[in-house]
Amino acid sequence: MRAVQVKEFGGVDVLEVRELPTPQPGPGEVLIDVDVADVMFLDTRLRAGWGQDFFALSLPYVPGGAIGGVVRAVGTEVDPGWVGKRVVTQTAASGIGGGLPIGGYAEQALARAATLVEIIDGLSTVQAVALAHDGRTALAVFDHAEVRPDSWVLVTAAAGGLGTLLTQLAVAAGAKVVAAARGPEKLALAQRLGATAVVDYSVEGWVERVREITGGGAAVVFDGAGGDIGGSALTATADGGRFLGYGSAAGEFANGDSEAASVRHVTVRTLFDIVGGDIDWQDIARRAQTAVAAGELEVVVGQAFPLEEVRRAHAVIADRSALGRTVLTIGATV
Repeated sequence: MRAVQVKEFGGVDVLEVRELPTPQPGPGEVLIDVDVADVMFLDTRLRAGWGQDFFALSLPYVPGGAIGGVVRAVGTEVDPGWVGKRVVTQTAASGIGGGLPIGGYAEQALARAATLVEIIDGLSTVQAVALAHDGRTALAVFDHAEVRPDSWVLVTAAAGGLGTLLTQLAVAAGAKVVAAARGPEKLALAQRLGATAVVDYSVEGWVERVREITGGGAAVVFDGAGGDIGGSALTATADGGRFLGYGSAAGEFANGDSEAASVRHVTVRTLFDIVGGDIDWQDIARRAQTAVAAGELEVVVGQAFPLEEVRRAHAVIADRSALGRTVLTIGATV
């Protein structure tokens, strides 16, 4: 099979398409003919060598976590009824300390049967894969936000996969959204998705502009940017408001003054606080799929590349030009 392999950490040039042996499913696993693979910001950082003490990558490895495709074969202890079904899932080796020897950037990949979610009718495989991370996380984060009608909500990294979904969820709840992103193309996308106002956080004074628009601060802040941008977004949270930091597009989670926020009675929740609870991830994945299939949410897939152009996929994410989600289209059923 063809797969993308990383033999050493570095820039996009270390991503090479190679012929590798097709993996065989073990007990509790399935083999999937991969049609679509998700490309994440995290993938670009791992490829560059970040996080070795946390993710325990062993070279060489095939990058990628979320995949969508058709089940080709099953291992022992797996219902053979899965064969031929169109599914979305995580690769069997993905996850902290997993080693990622065979990830999702491949024509075939392994997955644990327990993680399979059948793709519902009316949803493309591209849409399902774009939801694999973002759909579940968006709903989990939004469920903790207590967004109220007519309140102001700030979304940073608003043109990213999660930001586009959270903007729509907030608008559907009756809130007024200030979308923060970088550049006119991303701001235009946020407006199309229903944002009441937009601000460019590459322009000095953007926080003051948010506070002016919202009349003193946003009741809820969804921070997908992290870093200094996330720290600034924390100061744009209204007194008594809620700040939910779920992203690290700036390279790390928000650098904020938690003591100052506490004085203003701002409730701060990180992604680890949110996902550490008792969440039925299979159920929440199906909720996300149903919402998109029903037309209640739009999945924004701004970039789709064939396997051979994987370097371009990583490059557009690294240079911050990507809109929404980025995927690799590998098979025919997309």
